[in-house]
Amino acid sequence: MFDVNPFDELSALISTSILQGYIVLMLIMVVVGTILDMMHKKSAQYFFENAEKAKKNAKRTLSGGEKASLAIATAANEVLTSGEFACRPSRRYSHLLTMYGFIIFVATTVWLIFGNTSQNGAAAPTLLTALWHLGALMLCLGGYWFWFFIRVDVSSEGVKWYNFNGRGDIFIVSLITMGTFALLWSGTLASGGMLNMIFLVLFIASATILFSTVFWSKFAHMFFKPAAAYQKRCIKADGSYENLPELGELSDPDLQARYPDIPEYMGDNPPHMGLGIKREAPNHY
Repeated sequence: MFDVNPFDELSALISTSILQGYIVLMLIMVVVGTILDMMHKKSAQYFFENAEKAKKNAKRTLSGGEKASLAIATAANEVLTSGEFACRPSRRYSHLLTMYGFIIFVATTVWLIFGNTSQNGAAAPTLLTALWHLGALMLCLGGYWFWFFIRVDVSSEGVKWYNFNGRGDIFIVSLITMGTFALLWSGTLASGGMLNMIFLVLFIASATILFSTVFWSKFAHMFFKPAAAYQKRCIKADGSYENLPELGELSDPDLQARYPDIPEYMGDNPPHMGLGIKREAPNHY
């Protein structure tokens, strides 16, 4: 199973040019959906306006090197390692599995269809086909982990796994089903028959839903998330404080003299703060 290019088998049924055309169509749908999402939510307008306000309130101008350093830090923390979920390890690992599984799965799908089918005379390397299956498997593991154990917390929220929140869940559901039916389709290629065709149709249907519903789903947020994280780092570095009044540095002696309670609530483990909301898990539904 892992050393077989499923699209090579599919090319005997559907022309490679049609498969390639489908990939291009899905790409166009993602671009159009993202643009429509930006226009509807005015995301780009908000980022630019917020950046202009922050620029006016900035205490210092960031150099090109500093901006590049902040961009690298954003890519390393918020993008590549999902550092924003550092306080929730299970959510972080689930997100990383899903994210990297999706990237590997989509990249190898494009590679297998455009470069390695029998119709164009190139056989797919075993490593490439193995990565395609691995990406789908990672996608399923991360997605099901999120759906059954993170998104739904019965003890604290009373939400059942089968509750579907319409547009809010269309992204994760289509993502999970795409990976699931891809593996089932590939796994039943040897036996063939009607069951294999059903899995193929469901695989194509779920992929089409995922890429054609960008305007209504959370798909587009993956493009805005790095930009928002980078802007947040810049705002902190240039001292504009996200257009809020300047509070000063808590370590400033003059500020501590003005507010004598500050030292008691500083540091990584302030003695008078306690665990607060982290004292126990929410399980009082």
